Amino acid sequence: MNKVVRRFRSLPIRSRLALLVAAAVAFAVAAVSVTCWFIVQGKLYDQVDGDLKSSYRTILEDDFEALVRTCPQTPSSTLGGAPRPQTYAQLVRVDGRVCLFSNNMPQVRVTSADKAVAKDPDPRTARLRNGKDSDGNSVRVLTTAVIVKESPFDQSVAADYALVIAVPLKGTESTLNELALILLLVSGIGVVGAGAAGLTVARAGLRPVDKLTEAVEHVARTEDLDVRIPVDDDSDDEVARLSRSFNSMTSALASSRELQQQLIADAGHELRTPLTSLRTNIELLTRSEETGRPIPEADRKALLASVKAQMTELAALIGDLQELSRPDTGQHSCRTQIVAWQDIVDSALRRARLRGPELTITADVQPWFVRAEPTALERAVVNILDNAVKFSPEGGTIEVRLTEGVLTVRDHGPGIPADELPHVFDRFWRSPSARALPGSGLGLSIVARTVQQAGGDVSLSPAETGGTVATVRLPGAPTPPPEVP
Repeated sequence: MNKVVRRFRSLPIRSRLALLVAAAVAFAVAAVSVTCWFIVQGKLYDQVDGDLKSSYRTILEDDFEALVRTCPQTPSSTLGGAPRPQTYAQLVRVDGRVCLFSNNMPQVRVTSADKAVAKDPDPRTARLRNGKDSDGNSVRVLTTAVIVKESPFDQSVAADYALVIAVPLKGTESTLNELALILLLVSGIGVVGAGAAGLTVARAGLRPVDKLTEAVEHVARTEDLDVRIPVDDDSDDEVARLSRSFNSMTSALASSRELQQQLIADAGHELRTPLTSLRTNIELLTRSEETGRPIPEADRKALLASVKAQMTELAALIGDLQELSRPDTGQHSCRTQIVAWQDIVDSALRRARLRGPELTITADVQPWFVRAEPTALERAVVNILDNAVKFSPEGGTIEVRLTEGVLTVRDHGPGIPADELPHVFDRFWRSPSARALPGSGLGLSIVARTVQQAGGDVSLSPAETGGTVATVRLPGAPTPPPEVP
C-alpha cells in the first residue's frame, strides 16, 4: 500500500489530477449503475410477482379434490413436443408429496419453507422466493396454504396443502444480464472519457503553473529578477494570486538587490574620500621619515590631527554600515525591554552639550516608558541631537521637549529645503549645502530604522521662524508597567 502511495505521489500533478477525476467518476458511475440495476430488478420482479398473483386467482378455480385423487407426481412425455405452459403449479403436502397440475410441466423443487406453509393452513399466508425447477431453471415461486377435501364422500377428511405457483425467470434474468452488460460498457466509456477530460482540464488548468515553474527555473538559473508573469487583472483565482505573489517577490528581490548594490556603491564612494586623505597624509609622514627631511612641527601636528580625524570618521562610517547591515528580521525583539525614555534623552543631552559647548540647549523632559532596544534608541536620539548641533549657528539655541511620548528637537539653523525633505532618511543622502560638513549620511537612516523597530515614527519639518523640527513618536506610558513575578 505504501509503495502504491509513493508511486502515485511520484506522478506529475496533471496525471494525479486525471487519475483522481477518473476514480471519482468511476465511483459515481458505479454507484449510479448499481442503483439503476437494482431498481430495474425490483420493477421486473414486481411485474413477475403480479403475474404470479393473477395466476393464483385463476388456479383457485380448479378442482383441487380431483387433482389430489389422481396426484400426478412426475412430468409425462405423452404430449410430445407440445410447448410447456408459462406458469407452473403444484400442490405440496406436509410430508413433501407433490401433485402436478399438468403432466407436461416440470416440478418445482420443494423446500422446507413450502412444507412449513402447508403445515400452517392459513390461506392469507403467501411467500415469494426464487427457486429451481426439476430442469435446473430459475423460477419465481409463490407459495400459499390451501385446505383440500381428499374424499367427496367423507367431508370430514381434509388435508393441508401448500399451493406452489412458479414462473420462469429466464426472460427476466436475460434482461438483467443485458442491462448489466450495457451499464458496464457505458461505465467503462464514461470512466475513460472522464480520465481523458480530466487530463485535458488538468493540462489547461495547470498551464499557468507551468509558466510559473518556467519563470522560477529561469530566475534560479540566470538570477534575472526582471521576469514577470502576465496576470489578468480581472482574475482572482489561486493561480492568479500565486502569479501576483511571484511578481511581487521578484520585484522585492530586484529592489533589494538594487538597494544592496546602491549601498555598496555609496559605501565605496564615502570610504574613498577619507581613505584617500588618510593615505596621502600617511605617505607624507612616511616620506619624511625615509628622506630624513623633517616636516615642520606645526604641519606635522596638523597631519597627525587630520589622520586622527579621518580614522574617527572611518570608524563612525563602519559602525553605521554595520548597524544598517543587520537584517530586519524581528530578532531585535529579543533585545528590547521597557526603558525610561527620559533617561535616554538626558544621557544624549549630556553628550550633545559636550559637542556643542557654545550652544544653549534647553530641555523639558517628562517621564515616558517605551519598549525598545536601549543602545539603539540612545544612538538614534544622539544622531538627532548631533544634527541639531551641527547645523545650529554659533551661540544658537536648541530646544528639546519630551511629553506624552513625543520628542521634538528644534534648532535655529538654515533649515531644510522643501524639495529635500523626502530624501533626508535615505542612506548616504546629504544635502548639497552640507557636503563640506563631517558625516556619512547614515545617521538619519539609523534613526528611522530604530524608531520603526520600536513601533513609532519620525519626521523632519521646517520650523515656523526658521530652523528644523525633528519629531519622534513612540508608543508607551507615563508610568512603567508592573513587573511580572
